[in-house]
Amino acid sequence: MALTGIQILKMLPKKNCGECKIPTCLAFAMKVAAGQMEIGDCPYVDDEVKATIGEASAPPIRTIKIGAGDAAFAVGGETCLSRHEKRFEHQTGIGVLIHTEMADDAVDSRLQNFNKLEYERVGVIMKPDLIAVKDAKNDAASFVELVRKVMAEASAANLILMSESVANMKAALEVCKDKQPLIYAATSDNAQDMAELAKGAGCVLAVKGQNLDDVVGISENLQNNGLKDLVIDTGARTMKAALEDNIVCRRAAINKKFKPLGFPTIAFPCEMTDDLMLEAMISSILIAKYAGIVILSDLQGDVLFPLFLERLNIFTDPQRPMVVEEEVYPLNGPDENSPVVITCNFSLTYFIVSGEIEGSKVPTWLLIKDTEGLSVLTAWAAGKFGADLIAQFIKKSGIEDKVKHRELLIPGYLATIKGELEEELPDWAITIGPREAGHIPAFLKEWKPAA
Repeated sequence: MALTGIQILKMLPKKNCGECKIPTCLAFAMKVAAGQMEIGDCPYVDDEVKATIGEASAPPIRTIKIGAGDAAFAVGGETCLSRHEKRFEHQTGIGVLIHTEMADDAVDSRLQNFNKLEYERVGVIMKPDLIAVKDAKNDAASFVELVRKVMAEASAANLILMSESVANMKAALEVCKDKQPLIYAATSDNAQDMAELAKGAGCVLAVKGQNLDDVVGISENLQNNGLKDLVIDTGARTMKAALEDNIVCRRAAINKKFKPLGFPTIAFPCEMTDDLMLEAMISSILIAKYAGIVILSDLQGDVLFPLFLERLNIFTDPQRPMVVEEEVYPLNGPDENSPVVITCNFSLTYFIVSGEIEGSKVPTWLLIKDTEGLSVLTAWAAGKFGADLIAQFIKKSGIEDKVKHRELLIPGYLATIKGELEEELPDWAITIGPREAGHIPAFLKEWKPAA
């Protein structure tokens, strides 16, 4: 059971030193209890207390890291069933399957797509996370060769090694153990040997069962054997079964604190259909409910991009708006004669508006006003994007030293505050810009400073 802030406080040294960047030990304890800070952030807590508090405050679904160093992929750490209750912590990993029976050109295509399919959305880089390398021939030599190829041509990838043979798995681990791959998988037949391999290599181990009952039994045995980091494959290979199993695992872990299922899950849409578009549909359902990793048969832009957007939306904290910093942003190399445009700091607004300005090739000063992540109309209605606040920002931003003219272009939806702004900024001419971002390029190309 999670500890309260007062219970945690009793285990702290109570120095109120502030070295954790929190002024008092009580405030720090409350933040640890709320999951906003780690107990290790206190430099004076001994290892025994760290272990006690860490175990008691651990999320019901354990956080697992696949890979090494800063590039490691984290999954799990979830504490709720619905994102409005709190938030989802770690995005579903999206990977591609490559196996030893695959033709060389097919392998090359998947590796090239893994490296090149990368997108930016509201300042977030979206790209595939994992490559699953499968020993389809049950042959150590070809398995090792394929692992080497993947490491050479997609060095940024975190790996999943898939083999039913403990010997073949051991051989593959020898060439990539520094990358700390996910070992897939321990079954009822080989669990003991796979467990020893995982412990020796310090890698995460996947559990594969025939059904949920089978998974529970294997998971319990592995945990009793000292393994703490697991990933679960329930063996489901239809969308209906995979969806049901994911929901059961999540509810058992969150509501019942059932430790054998308190791990992220892995799903294989690539083994549920031969149709890539149907794979994408299945993946979209499993990303929402509640797969930790999904593995596709191929990586194609028209399949990946919608999945990336779904994942981004689901795993965005609903209680924390996506914002950019209040600042004057020079776009396309503006000078003293360039237009001055202002909008809010909601990330989506910023990236749409800045993208249109950059696409226009018109040198422009883009002023971003802090509206606490609210969009233009919402910020105006909440009193965070009014004439007085805009005027204050203009005066302190330094834009008056950057341009000779005094003309400010405001969003079309703020037309009603034009008069108020002119009163607040008597030296400035206020021009109403387009309502829609798509009309900004044409507007800027025709713009000339007011006489």
